[in-house]
Amino acid sequence: MLLQEDHGGVKPTTDTFRAAMQHLPGNVAVVTVGTGSERSGLVVTSAVSLAADPPLVMVCVNRSSSSWPLFHRFGHFGVNSLAAHQQDIAERFSGRHGCKGSERYVNAEWTTLSTGAPLLVDATVSLDCTLEEMIDRATHSIIIGRVNAIRVNEDQGALIYWHGGYRTLQR
Repeated sequence: MLLQEDHGGVKPTTDTFRAAMQHLPGNVAVVTVGTGSERSGLVVTSAVSLAADPPLVMVCVNRSSSSWPLFHRFGHFGVNSLAAHQQDIAERFSGRHGCKGSERYVNAEWTTLSTGAPLLVDATVSLDCTLEEMIDRATHSIIIGRVNAIRVNEDQGALIYWHGGYRTLQR
């Protein structure tokens, strides 16, 4: 629990910052990168729209992630906003069950659009992106992608992350 020092708040430490961020609900998205046996991916709650014209999206990826080098190597990636029923996919891509690399793709249906990035067939929204820029800040890279193709499943609910756990939103 965060303590407030009168009206000025507390000094941000790593622990107090992480605790504060748990109060911000985040969209759970799987970012996919690579092809074939060289594909991998990760879960993020940092996928956001950057611009509509041209359509740009950004995600933040820890540079120690095994997926990070694949962004440069392949130059394209997918952003898959998970549906309410896809917590198992989020857990696989977060590495909770020890899955790595292409093992994370089992038990789900995948497709590709214009770039060849793996896209989850029944995600709420899937964005097929070309890498535009990677900006390093602290431990992470801000990855900016140009959206080349979009898939939307309008009848899906959404999976969010809030207070240290997954939650669902229904239409």
